[in-house]
Amino acid sequence: MMKGFWHISLLRASLLLFLIFPLKPANSLAGADDSRFASGVTNSPVNANGFGTGFSRGTWETGFTIGGGFGVKAITGTLAHDLVLGSVHAGYFLPDPLGEDKWYRGNWEFLLEAFGGEQLHPNSAYVAGIAPLFRYNFATRTRFIPFITLGAGVSATDIGHPDLNGTFQFNVQAGAGTHYFLTRATALTFEYRWLHLSNAGTSFPNLGTNTQMFFGGLSWFF
Repeated sequence: MMKGFWHISLLRASLLLFLIFPLKPANSLAGADDSRFASGVTNSPVNANGFGTGFSRGTWETGFTIGGGFGVKAITGTLAHDLVLGSVHAGYFLPDPLGEDKWYRGNWEFLLEAFGGEQLHPNSAYVAGIAPLFRYNFATRTRFIPFITLGAGVSATDIGHPDLNGTFQFNVQAGAGTHYFLTRATALTFEYRWLHLSNAGTSFPNLGTNTQMFFGGLSWFF
């Protein structure tokens, strides 16, 4: 029964994402040849000198992810809160690549993310939120671009007692993942996130929830 509930919840989140998110953003790079791109013969701001060489300042990213997670009682909280969530985001690359010829060569990116979904355990509840995030993308000179993500925002939920009180909550997120570029401007995205919800002591109880989230999705760069 729980397996069927997971499938229904994932289907709901998928339908919501496809209704509110465009299938692929338009960009001026359409039609470019990937073999020319891979060799660096391109004026694209996306991976400007070939796959994995870093993004030019002013590059944009849009995308979506969907996934689920397992609650843990570590740090705070008395119950394990299992969630299924979908998210959409838009990102903007701030500087040109940093750390030329260093192991940490890459780009800082600012993202705004909106997410929503359901709690599956210990009971059914909704979760929704928005968060500004900072991400560092490592330039590996391959189609794989690993990254780390950190940020915090605001949320609404009816999870309630014994770990939360009230609808308004803050969310704190940290994680790591990777893009895998299928073309010069389209990538599969996989990510792990630690998601914490609490209200910063504005009401009690305020033990908080902690969930390890695993996401997969698509990202477009232009």
